[in-house]
Amino acid sequence: MTGKRSIKHLFIALICHSISCAANAQDIHFSQFFETPLLRNPSLAGIFTGDVRVQTVYRDQWNSVTNAYRTGSVNGEFKMPIGKSNDFITTGLQIMYDKAGTIGWTSTHVMPALNYHKSLSTDKNSYLSLGFMGGWIQRRFDPSKATTNSQYDNGGIGENFSNTQFSYLDGSVGMSYNSNLAYNPDNNFFIGAAYHHFNRPSQTFFYRNASIELEPKWVFSGGIKLGVADNAYMTILADHSRQGGFSETVAGMMYGLKLGDDPDNPLYTIHAGAFLRLNDAIIPVVKLDYNPFSFALSYDANIS
Repeated sequence: MTGKRSIKHLFIALICHSISCAANAQDIHFSQFFETPLLRNPSLAGIFTGDVRVQTVYRDQWNSVTNAYRTGSVNGEFKMPIGKSNDFITTGLQIMYDKAGTIGWTSTHVMPALNYHKSLSTDKNSYLSLGFMGGWIQRRFDPSKATTNSQYDNGGIGENFSNTQFSYLDGSVGMSYNSNLAYNPDNNFFIGAAYHHFNRPSQTFFYRNASIELEPKWVFSGGIKLGVADNAYMTILADHSRQGGFSETVAGMMYGLKLGDDPDNPLYTIHAGAFLRLNDAIIPVVKLDYNPFSFALSYDANIS
């Protein structure tokens, strides 16, 4: 899904509202997983038309409870050619902020990324990519806002913490392959696999030197874009992840309709579709492309 050197293009995806069901002790994830490529697989950085892409995602979850989940993600990618071949590299940056609960449980992620794309064909866009992402993560909370049984006995919370925040380094690596289908640039696909938290970072707030490791996570991704008419196409996307004893599968399709006199340079493109998070939720999605911007909205309808 990558074009050879093209005119510099800025693509900004402003994801207005996305709700996701997160599992305790598992990674933060979004229903619009396809709008957070670096969180899926660092080797998906740079697989887009153009040279620059910036995406912003906001998740708002469980508004019916006090201090609900609020999660924001910003990622940027910049592509640069290498040598005289069609090879190129992509540099990226993933920033994420998450806050939830009465005690103000907060996570901050700052993760630079680097991806190398090796051209496998001179006749069509066909690339094998190897990507790495690693950086700094901080977790913190406010113990003064906690409530425990001990408070009703002697006034203290009854817990000993050496500190109320900790930081650690984290790393991910991934590989992907993307190509045109039958030499048609409008039809393309990608597949990829990523291994997150390969360094198994330790994390604990407690005074004792407990070794609590973050479980590594595998993510397998795929997608295909197929033209169904001169002014329409469909996109199928899927992810499967496994982390410790937890697994998740989400897949779905969107139909895109180009509006305007020139299908190669449409004034607008309207997308509509739905995704299924297996045994959990149906996620309807609508999206509007207005070059160079893109806006999307989704909502989780629980079925579990």
